[in-house]
Amino acid sequence: MRTDIIHSTFLRATDAHACPADNPAPDVARAASGAPKSAWQPRAALFFTVFLPFALGQYMHALLRNVNAVLVPDLVASLSLNPGQLGLLTSTFFFSVVLAQLPTAYALERHGPHKVQLAMLLLAALGALMFSYGETLTQLVLARAVIGFGVGGTMMVAVKAISAGVVAERLPSSVGFLIAFGGLGSASATLPLRRVLEVTDWRGLFIGLAALTAAIALFAWLVRPRQGGAPATKAPSARALLEVWRNRAFRKTIMLVLLSHTIYWGIQGLWIGRWLSDVARFSEGTVAYLLYLSMAAVIFGAIAVGMITEWAKRRGIAPLDVAAIGVAGFVLVQCAIVLNHAPTFPQLAVLFTLVGTITGIEYTIVQQSLPRELAGPASSCLNMLIFIGAFLVQAGFGQLIGLWAPDALGHYPAIAYRVGFGVLVLVQLPGLVMYALGRRSASRMAPLLVAEEDFAKPA
Repeated sequence: MRTDIIHSTFLRATDAHACPADNPAPDVARAASGAPKSAWQPRAALFFTVFLPFALGQYMHALLRNVNAVLVPDLVASLSLNPGQLGLLTSTFFFSVVLAQLPTAYALERHGPHKVQLAMLLLAALGALMFSYGETLTQLVLARAVIGFGVGGTMMVAVKAISAGVVAERLPSSVGFLIAFGGLGSASATLPLRRVLEVTDWRGLFIGLAALTAAIALFAWLVRPRQGGAPATKAPSARALLEVWRNRAFRKTIMLVLLSHTIYWGIQGLWIGRWLSDVARFSEGTVAYLLYLSMAAVIFGAIAVGMITEWAKRRGIAPLDVAAIGVAGFVLVQCAIVLNHAPTFPQLAVLFTLVGTITGIEYTIVQQSLPRELAGPASSCLNMLIFIGAFLVQAGFGQLIGLWAPDALGHYPAIAYRVGFGVLVLVQLPGLVMYALGRRSASRMAPLLVAEEDFAKPA
């Protein structure tokens, strides 16, 4: 990923964010006189002290969220887990992320993004260490919950810190770059970790992940700006969350995108890999490679979504319309999985993750559609809904697959996955239908509104 592209995202907001207008710093003053060095330095400082530390936090969030997708054979062999238990173990991450939302929001109000990032990642490192020493399903579930709680607020903290230094029209690209770092973490949780497992077991792997998480936490703390930072915001109260829920723009957004977002996160971190193993009968090495390609696609998909959203907005196309096209494509990919056409299995695995990145547009739509005073509560509310849904999808999908008996090799039948993905398609269709009906109603009303305005004009 080219850092000069990311640097340009911060170009217009840097001077106002870095230095007060009435007392510019020497570098900014030299920038005004045309010196190229000073034009680069504020953007570079903002990138390395604000964007990169929080993007690395998002990297660890995705890595730790998806690590179980590659570890399934090892965990099943160690603990003899059935699909329901496997779904519970992995989905516990999402449930604990939900629990982390409000505490993270209150901590942000009191201590700011960098202190919260440090505490969260150190807690996640402790959870990874606990996981490496877990001997029973209960111990591993508890450790997984600690990990989820530790990285549960990374997106909220990142958006909070970065939005202070980015102009509003650049927010979609900024969020896209954040999600791209998450895609890099997801990709690292596949083939690279499978290579690590060739020299150590899953317990040694988690010790290494604990060390890496702690190192990123310390890096973020050491490079933090020594003054300034994101402006203080009020932590979301129950009343504010209720006000967000009553907001029509918020409800329209989640009605269309929320279910697809939860399905994307709940399935791609575990069940796509199991589908490739059980139905396509690929080896674990091949599964890891396809998951690597899938997760790597997130990087390009996330950046593309941000750029397409900005391009569409300049041409009068609303972000919600872009989201509708993407969600429809995501549902079509799932329909193709239900059809069970074996030659297309590898392509469908990659397309599920690539097209699913469109669901990340939800954060941008919510931030841009709601009043500024509701932006923080809206992010908290959205995160809670997404992770609750992802928990239910990941655990529920495992329970559904478990209704069928495995064969002698432990593979579950294709019909189990076809039914599972069919159910997912059915629950997403009402949102698309309601969006289409709303668009049709709005188009019918538009000429009437124009005529009413013309009638009201004085002669």
